[in-house]
Amino acid sequence: MRVIVVGGGVVGTMHAWQAVERGHEVVQIEREAEARGASLRNFGQIWVSGRAGGEELQTALRARELWEQIGAEVPGLGFRAIGSLTPVRNAREYAVAEAAAARPDAAARGYELVTAARAREINPALRGAFEAALWCERDAAVEPRTAQLHLRGALEASGRYTFLPGREVREVVGDGAVRDDHGDVHRGDAVVLATGAWLSGLVRELVPDLPVRRVRLQMMQTAPLGEELTTSIADADSFRYYPAYRSGALDVLNAEQAQAPVAAAHKMQLLMVQRRDGGLTIGDTHEYEHPFAFDTLEDPYEYLTEVVESFLGRPLPKIRHRWAGVYAQCTDTTRVVHRQHVADGVWLVTGPGGRGMTCSPAIAETTANELGW
Repeated sequence: MRVIVVGGGVVGTMHAWQAVERGHEVVQIEREAEARGASLRNFGQIWVSGRAGGEELQTALRARELWEQIGAEVPGLGFRAIGSLTPVRNAREYAVAEAAAARPDAAARGYELVTAARAREINPALRGAFEAALWCERDAAVEPRTAQLHLRGALEASGRYTFLPGREVREVVGDGAVRDDHGDVHRGDAVVLATGAWLSGLVRELVPDLPVRRVRLQMMQTAPLGEELTTSIADADSFRYYPAYRSGALDVLNAEQAQAPVAAAHKMQLLMVQRRDGGLTIGDTHEYEHPFAFDTLEDPYEYLTEVVESFLGRPLPKIRHRWAGVYAQCTDTTRVVHRQHVADGVWLVTGPGGRGMTCSPAIAETTANELGW
């Protein structure tokens, strides 16, 4: 088969990977010189721990397997099976972690509620004050800013892959055929539109009532920490955000322990991952009302800095980068992704929300299976 993939982000690139792995020829078209959206502006977390039970968890677990397999083939991805720790500071937060560790699917997630002393054995950089931590052994990380480059390098080595940057697909012109803004027509046996948060133009024409919204977030990255952060880190505000932690204990936490005002105002949680150069990627906020502001705000960064320093028990290194990103999320947040046949030979795959980096290999595998690749 000949497969046309529109979109150079991680979801599109994983569809290209699936097609090439199955022996097909792929042309991948990207409107920018390189992908510049949410696929780069994220934590690089392969985040199993917070996923909803059922389909979402199974997708994340399968994706975790695939990331590890692909990481063995493409070392440049920087795949690391580092797990995550979520420190808790009081009885209410502890009760939420305890309820999570008692879930029927806790073993599949690698959940374990550990003492503060054990958490520091797992991650010696955590020298701050906390009472215990939820350990998730199945979480992992890759390098988001370079992952697509290394994946493409491996795809190009197959001899069955072509990357066409700087071209925006404008029109579907027939069964499995699209025209770009250069006037060139690309024909295949299947077209996958993995356009991420680009929901206007051709996407709006094909699906005017697409059940997908855009979400904006702020993040930052530091200079090297000077020591290894052996796990990803979250805080108890992540309990309020991820569906895996919904329980009676969470209801008590929400009722009796309000978020800090700045965290509540910006719908915040702490997530933190160390990059291979030693720097820390830290976030994040959530904004849903469009149009989004064009500037970033300092209050969330200051709050996150305080939280991180309280866990590390030391000052944060200098902030080198601050940025905002936008991703696409299904309005029905129980859906892992929006996958729709939108024209003859053309499928749209978008809206994984904050699950895109985690779940993209399994999302692409499901598309390939459903399309009979």
